[in-house]
Amino acid sequence: MTKHIFVTGGVVSSLGKGLTSAAIGMLLECRGLKVSLQKFDPYINVDPGTMNPFQHGEVYVTDDGAETDLDLGHYERFTNGVINRNSNVTTGLVYQTVIRKERRGDYNGGTVQVVPHITDEIQRAVQKLATPEVDVVITEIGGTVGDIEGLPFLEAIRQFALNRGRDNVVFIHLTLLPFLRAAGEVKTKPTQHSVQKLREIGIVPDVLICRTEKSLSEDNRKKISLFCNVEPKAVIEEKDVEHSVYELPLMFINQGLDDLIYRKLGLVVKEERGIDAWLDMLESLRNPRFSVEIGVVGKYITLKDAYKSIYESLDHGGIANRARVNIRKISAEEVEHSGAEKLLGGLGGILVPGGFGERGIEGKIHAVRFARERRIPYFGLCLGMQLACVEFARNVLGFKGAHSTEFDRETPHPVITLLSGQKAVEDLGGTMRLGGYQCRLAEGSLAMKAYGAREIRERHRHRYEFNNRYREGFAASGMAFSGICPDKDLVEMIEIPGHPWFVGVQFHPEFQSKPVNPHPLFRDFIRAALEKQAELGRAASEAAPQCA
Repeated sequence: MTKHIFVTGGVVSSLGKGLTSAAIGMLLECRGLKVSLQKFDPYINVDPGTMNPFQHGEVYVTDDGAETDLDLGHYERFTNGVINRNSNVTTGLVYQTVIRKERRGDYNGGTVQVVPHITDEIQRAVQKLATPEVDVVITEIGGTVGDIEGLPFLEAIRQFALNRGRDNVVFIHLTLLPFLRAAGEVKTKPTQHSVQKLREIGIVPDVLICRTEKSLSEDNRKKISLFCNVEPKAVIEEKDVEHSVYELPLMFINQGLDDLIYRKLGLVVKEERGIDAWLDMLESLRNPRFSVEIGVVGKYITLKDAYKSIYESLDHGGIANRARVNIRKISAEEVEHSGAEKLLGGLGGILVPGGFGERGIEGKIHAVRFARERRIPYFGLCLGMQLACVEFARNVLGFKGAHSTEFDRETPHPVITLLSGQKAVEDLGGTMRLGGYQCRLAEGSLAMKAYGAREIRERHRHRYEFNNRYREGFAASGMAFSGICPDKDLVEMIEIPGHPWFVGVQFHPEFQSKPVNPHPLFRDFIRAALEKQAELGRAASEAAPQCA
């Protein structure tokens, strides 16, 4: 029988339930188990696909084309579990499913209620991941205990534990231990109240994981154990990490969390902890030999989570090159106002991410031109590739007014146009070109050199594509189309031969990068940026006045 772990959170939001769930999954995999992870989100949106990044952060895309919560990115970066559209369930999706069943008459005319119909549907969502090959399903409950919108999910997992048997379920509650500087001590009362609220709902936590700035004293541990009714060794400290979130699994290992979960679930250890690759990765992260500064020119730059997977993937590229990646976050609108020279000077590489809406577009185009003309390694993702084509059309081919029809429907040179299959689409949610598609790489290209393969598969999220009417003219002027979707003859990758490293991709490679297996394009981008940074350093040294 598949075992289940439910991770809840209390006191405040944004404690890191997703990272905690991912780290636990990684520990179980290291002992030979097969894990699967999912996130329940209590908001009424069907998925986050139409939500503003300033409210929700990035939209993470699965290979099967689901637009999901960014925590699924943590799951894939930490584990090898299969993540798909069943791995993210929202209140909106649950109610949509129940209402469709009611309209079909599936409930035989009965009154449809939160209990049992909504809670039963939530339990079915959990059960979808409990396939025969999966040993443990880890389910993260979004939000905070006590929030009204989260109550159906908590009631559903209470019922689920009752039906499956408590020997097959572990409840882990993540909470906050605030440190009051004026008093000079850690306070346990918020944790006590959070656990009390959870127990009122009918859920008794088996493990408490306590987020804290300061190390837990033995007295604090005993106090939490006594008032929250958990054994002392089940009170786990989750202190703020020193270097990276990838240190979290080691923190749990040192406190025996994996052994505790094994014991509570009656699991058999299949093998010793296989964490050598993880330790090697951490060694590279903690003790880099080199450093490089990368400029990310974006629209949502003030919110870190808007480009979460990109920042993580840049770090992965640094790990592969034993380099510390310093990210300079640059507002595309500021580039428009202050100029590229002022904001982009001295960078080893420039990355322009995806995005929607016209704000900041010209600033991104200025950044592309700066990278192309100054021979700075450039990496364009999705919209970043499209704007590289717009810049090339304007400033190399001389096509005045060239643009994407997403931003200028009357442009005389629509080098980026709406995909043919999108022209009849009216709804916004879940209707883009989404998920994994095949791509064929050109012989001798930077792309093929990076991947070491002719055929690849990458994840997409877009409505607009390069206009093939311009392909011949672009190629004649020096742009190479190094990746093509074989089914629809769509441009997936561009390069500029002769440039140190200039690559644009229509897809999102950041969704397939892991700390122990960095994406090849991010790896090679950082390598090229290191070479550029060294070149800039030599030039500055030669230009410096010599001492007599």
